[in-house]
Amino acid sequence: MNLSFFDQFSSPSMLGIPLILIAMTFPALLLPSPGNRWITSRLSTLQLWFINLVTKQLMMPLDKKGHKWALILTSLMIFLLLINLLGLLPYTFTPTTQLSMNLALAFPLWLATLLTGLRNQPSASLGHLLPEGTPTPLIPALILIETTSLLIRPLALGVRLTANLTAGHLLIQLISTASTALFSTMPAVSLLTLLILLLLTILEVAVAMIQAYVFVLLLSLYLQENI
Repeated sequence: MNLSFFDQFSSPSMLGIPLILIAMTFPALLLPSPGNRWITSRLSTLQLWFINLVTKQLMMPLDKKGHKWALILTSLMIFLLLINLLGLLPYTFTPTTQLSMNLALAFPLWLATLLTGLRNQPSASLGHLLPEGTPTPLIPALILIETTSLLIRPLALGVRLTANLTAGHLLIQLISTASTALFSTMPAVSLLTLLILLLLTILEVAVAMIQAYVFVLLLSLYLQENI
């Protein structure tokens, strides 16, 4: 029974072919494509308003030099948001519960911010490894600690996103299983469990949105340190 709880995190396959790419590209198909008309629909207007709001929030911590990253950061935010929210629907698969995918998103973007700093301002980027005014005997230890904390950033990004979504999905499945099992013996307790499940589902919708925002916001903060 315990193994079946984790079956939802395995990539769906058909004829032995993993369907994770379809699960990743399907959310983009739900976005309305812009047309050539001057007067757009309400859905397109709402989409543009949301994209402008997300872009403004992500670009607030950045200087003007970092605004050229607006397209990739906003696209990543919308991509993660759609995947996280659609993964809460029944009979769906959430690709962001896979640590390999989250690391594949976090590591190249973190490395790009690091290389940007090393290319544009190498002295300032390397200066983060040693705080000013450090006593001489502590210099080797602090450099080692700061280097470790710098290298662990992409791992922390991927693990944070994976752990939050995985824990939420497991809680939803455990509570729904308990509610179904108790319905025939204790209907009152089952209804109370169902109410808890409803509140947990609302909480998971908020978690899905917050985790997508936190993932991209931390990348923008890493970028700000290097520009």
